[in-house]
Amino acid sequence: MSLYLVLTLLGMTAAMTIGIPAVYAVLGAALAYFLGHPGMNTMVMMQQVQLPLRSFPLLAIPFFIMAGTVMARGGIADKIMSFANILIGHWRGGLAQVGVLNSFVMGSMSGSAVADAAVDSRILVPQMQKRGYSLGFAAAIAGASSVIAPILPPSTSLILYGLLGQVSVSALFLGGIVPAVIIGAGLLALVAVLSRLRQYGSVRETASSWREKGHAFVDCAWALMMPVILVGGIRTGLFTITELAAMAAAYTIVISLFVYRSMTLTDLWDVLRETARTSATVLIIIGASGAFSYIFAIEQVPLKIISMLSGITETPVLVLLITCMALTVLGMVIEGAAVMIIGAPILVSIATHFGIDPVHMGVLVVVTLTLSTLTPPVGIVMFTVCTMTGCRISEFLREMVPFYVLLFSILVLLALFPALVTTLPEWLAK
Repeated sequence: MSLYLVLTLLGMTAAMTIGIPAVYAVLGAALAYFLGHPGMNTMVMMQQVQLPLRSFPLLAIPFFIMAGTVMARGGIADKIMSFANILIGHWRGGLAQVGVLNSFVMGSMSGSAVADAAVDSRILVPQMQKRGYSLGFAAAIAGASSVIAPILPPSTSLILYGLLGQVSVSALFLGGIVPAVIIGAGLLALVAVLSRLRQYGSVRETASSWREKGHAFVDCAWALMMPVILVGGIRTGLFTITELAAMAAAYTIVISLFVYRSMTLTDLWDVLRETARTSATVLIIIGASGAFSYIFAIEQVPLKIISMLSGITETPVLVLLITCMALTVLGMVIEGAAVMIIGAPILVSIATHFGIDPVHMGVLVVVTLTLSTLTPPVGIVMFTVCTMTGCRISEFLREMVPFYVLLFSILVLLALFPALVTTLPEWLAK
């Protein structure tokens, strides 16, 4: 790598470390490279920024963001929480278990770890405190369970990786389902063990009756239909990702306004404004990825990294483990979106060279970067949970230790056994 690129990356890292938003840090770093490198023209940068934005599937991102925002504001999250409580509230540590199950269902609608963590912090954590759970443990549940959301469709992270790395978004969506189930099951088991050790009780003394379950299901049925629509649309191939995203946004708006009547037109206006702000940030970051892809091509970064890895090992599993370790460290100091921009084209080249399934690589990348959102110093989910709940970061990190062990163990498991990721996309593609 040239001195210009090294200084560019160091400057971008320093900018984000002192609190400059990733979108400005990334664009500023790219502009600095083009201005400082002799023979480079800023007009070339503008052209490269526009290239990745000329993509029809990009329309899926604002639509899915809108769907997730509507669910958080339209009362759908509350109904899902109540349904989960009816189903498993009688288990040991029932309220904590409800949080995990709620994240699985909410994740299949919002696809955002931050949105899921915010909902749990607002609704679940206060209820857990009233039931005698410590604030740190309740906050850790809200944070750890949010890892599920970005692995399930309609994950914005998977869409972003697919577009940047030219990987099938539908295959990535399907590839994330089994890992999400494994993480969910692992969290349920760990919560049960910790709740028993700490003598946390259940929400209900006895299991709910079938009548109660039936009433809760009917009340929540409209909300639960959305994951069915998404997976069904992907499986049948009748709709593109963009069309599914538009359907998801329209569906959540209709049921919030007219079925549940939990959202007003004023709320909808606020949703549109929030969607516009979030989407603009994501799309600018995607544009910046075009500039960095051009820079990396000039500097031959993918070839140099592949050559370095080849000197260490030719074993795909070891390459994956090294990649996961590197991404974990990067994710601790650089925002995940920036790592995705810098890394996606390089990671796809690595996967191609070493014979690694690009879907397997993509899901592992998203899982790894999602885990890094729970770690200091820039973990956005960690800060979201601690800010909304008032939990001290030191207390949050202490309670997160068993969850870190579980989640990173599952990450290693996914790296060692590619079939856990690739079997479902391959089977449904037949």
